[in-house]
Amino acid sequence: MRQTLIAAALATVLLAGCGQGNPAPSTDTAAATSPTADVVSEADTAFAALSKRFLEEGLALSPVYATGMGDHRFDAELDDLSPEGRQKAVAWAQSLLADLAKIDAAQLSRENQVDAAILRNQLEYGLWDEAVLQRWAWDPQSYSSLAGGAIYSLMAREFAPMPERLVSATARMEKLPALLAQARANLDPARVPKTHAETVARQNRGVLSLLDTFILPNAGQLEGEQRARLDAAVATVRAAVEEHQKWLDETLVPNAAGDFRIGAEKYDQQLKFALNSSLSRQEIRQRAEAELARVRDEMYTVARGVLKDRAGAPETPESPSEAQRQAAIEAALELAYAEKPGRTEVVDFAKHTLDVATQFVREKDLVTVPNDPVKIILMPEFQRGFSVAYCDSPGPLDKGLDTYYAISPIPDDWTDAQVDSFLREYNNYMIHVLSIHEAMPGHYLEGVHSAEHPSTLRAVLRSGPFAEGWAVYTERMVADAGYMDNSPLFRLTQLKFYARAVANAILDQGVHVDNWSKEQAMDLMVRQTFQQEREAEGKWVRAQLSSTQLATYFVGAQEHFDAREAAKAKWGEAFSLKDYNNRMLSYGAPPVRFARQLMLDEPIR
Repeated sequence: MRQTLIAAALATVLLAGCGQGNPAPSTDTAAATSPTADVVSEADTAFAALSKRFLEEGLALSPVYATGMGDHRFDAELDDLSPEGRQKAVAWAQSLLADLAKIDAAQLSRENQVDAAILRNQLEYGLWDEAVLQRWAWDPQSYSSLAGGAIYSLMAREFAPMPERLVSATARMEKLPALLAQARANLDPARVPKTHAETVARQNRGVLSLLDTFILPNAGQLEGEQRARLDAAVATVRAAVEEHQKWLDETLVPNAAGDFRIGAEKYDQQLKFALNSSLSRQEIRQRAEAELARVRDEMYTVARGVLKDRAGAPETPESPSEAQRQAAIEAALELAYAEKPGRTEVVDFAKHTLDVATQFVREKDLVTVPNDPVKIILMPEFQRGFSVAYCDSPGPLDKGLDTYYAISPIPDDWTDAQVDSFLREYNNYMIHVLSIHEAMPGHYLEGVHSAEHPSTLRAVLRSGPFAEGWAVYTERMVADAGYMDNSPLFRLTQLKFYARAVANAILDQGVHVDNWSKEQAMDLMVRQTFQQEREAEGKWVRAQLSSTQLATYFVGAQEHFDAREAAKAKWGEAFSLKDYNNRMLSYGAPPVRFARQLMLDEPIR
């Protein structure tokens, strides 16, 4: 997972595991391009025009997001988050919603009914965020993510010759001081939570590492006036970042007094928009608590087998007490923790696990495996502090470029005890699970398949719960297929990782709705789901920094499992796992309920 700033025009943060030349984006809708579409209605024609307007005008209002999507018309521009810029975006979104309301959804093709529902939800989410949640006033991450992304999105992939990208980066660097000034003008320290302020204060100078990593080593490819302008822009950015750092350290952090909890009313509203799921908060909580109990029982069953006849092992009766269950699972996990990479070996071992997972998925023929490249990289510094790893796919309009499986390195200033805690959590077995989730057949494979869907609108507004849910779904699918020769320690670790996803949904509500203390959160993570102290501490911070995103893993996975069971029931003996997986991925990552409705010919709702 990584955090990216979606269109400033929508003023909302979209969190998803994977994101997706120079021409303007295609505006073909699925109805207009599908070989099965016999007739294109007037409603479809009107919606195609509206989609074109959304893509052309919306991406123009959010140049950094446009670059990430692979639309390079605005590579020299930067988002405007001033009050005037945000008001322009609000008027634009209101106008699109009004025009969308004039289209009779019942007359649209099924594919366009889905796209229309996605578009309406996104526009309404943006307006709600601007007027109600008002993230622009209290979340400094929105600005730091945009500042780093402005450079990273241009330089990380070779979508154009380096000199051309350097010229665009120069123009953006010249505009970065204005963006940071907008942050200082918009943010109200009294509303900014302390954790948000401290996190961004630590991340801020990460923008400078992008200059040293991407800009300066290639600066020699520009000459004359262009080189002089680049050098001046670099100096301008350095000064602006230091000015901003001074404000963060001396004004924002000392005076940050906001509450990171958004409360039940706003949480329910955001949950509806962000997940676009049929499950309510109450249903999510009930299913998550029941699933956690089931997973702990399954972990105990596996632990009994691991510990059988092992000297010094705790008792493992068939009907254990809660204390006996806890002790057995912890003892079995200790055997997995003992097999861990060295401090500097994490990335190399991740490469090995990616090779193993890819070969396994091919051999078991679980899903069609593309040949697009995937590379393991160190996570850029400006994006560290939010997650251990993420998958970064090229935008849907950029073809044939690398996908990155980014891993955060262990910080140099960590003590030996902190490093040991981290590596116990991310032991050899856990890194196998992580590579399945982030790359194969998780986020990377899903991103490649989804990018083939003809609707550019759907690609730009791809569903986070679909992507994260798919990644969690594949962990169990691969384990069920016998990964690592049915190793019980791998299965135990996979169940632990899944328990984390289940706990995420409970934690998210506990923190933002039920006013959980840190002690309550740590009990859920450390005792009930067996996370290491260091991992749990990081998740506690993450739960404060975001709301509803932590629920996407569990909710998306539940919807994926539900959809597969529905397909099995409908298709009977004709059901094929590979066919099902390929078909699910063919819909372009809409909210899972829409993919299910399209696949099983259910009403779109």
